[in-house]
Amino acid sequence: MKPNIIKDLSIQIRLSGLSFCILNRSTNTIERLQEIQLDKKATPFELLNQLKTIIESNTDFQQTFDSVLCIYQNDLSAQVPKSLFNENHLADYLKFNAKILKTDFIDYDTIAINDIVNIYVPLVNVNNYLFDTFGSFIYKHASTILIESVLQNSSKHKAIELYVNVGHLHFEMIAAKDSQLIFYNTFDYNTKEDFIYYILFSIEQLKLNPETVKIHLSGQITKDDDLYSIVFKYVRFVDFIEPFCNYEFNIKKQPNGKHSNFILLNSFN
Repeated sequence: MKPNIIKDLSIQIRLSGLSFCILNRSTNTIERLQEIQLDKKATPFELLNQLKTIIESNTDFQQTFDSVLCIYQNDLSAQVPKSLFNENHLADYLKFNAKILKTDFIDYDTIAINDIVNIYVPLVNVNNYLFDTFGSFIYKHASTILIESVLQNSSKHKAIELYVNVGHLHFEMIAAKDSQLIFYNTFDYNTKEDFIYYILFSIEQLKLNPETVKIHLSGQITKDDDLYSIVFKYVRFVDFIEPFCNYEFNIKKQPNGKHSNFILLNSFN
């Protein structure tokens, strides 16, 4: 009898690109890890067309998956303590820190580890396409996975530590200690000076000391690039944080450090 093979698919969608990851749970192996970087921020319509082209032109996506997860990475999100959350006021939570339209569909995730509700705007056209293609699937906001992962890691830290997840011309920043979320925000940047400005400004606002605070980096950043160099210039304790998994990689092109796909790889946990 042919053994039952369990495979999961995660798709990460952001305005500047798409990422795909296939995990074979039967062998604990990553079988596909692909990132598409767009030249400019795309519209939801352009993203859908790009998504269709990739999925429909590659046989890897024609197989059966036990679970499919879509991850939306954008700045249209807000975190609210569960005790203050009211499902009838989703737009009210978002409208103060994000530009939303009356026609936007708004949904939310629950971050159980700290009783936080994460309100955000998914893409309805993408959701409809994924349902038509794969059937039932799950979607989450990228910050939900990022915050959950960070809070699990911060359980052993009694002092506030910072986590910076770097993307193309944007990054997410979290301050956490002892499984408590202290701060979360997203920033756009064009230069390394923009990048370090927002980090140092956040450190100042949090009343932390760049000589003593620890910063854990993930995402599109390496020790050889200018972003790392400028952080290390102004902050004494800097390291990379890897996904909390031990998958093998059965792919031709190895990731540029496991930290580079922190959200995507942690999405299978």
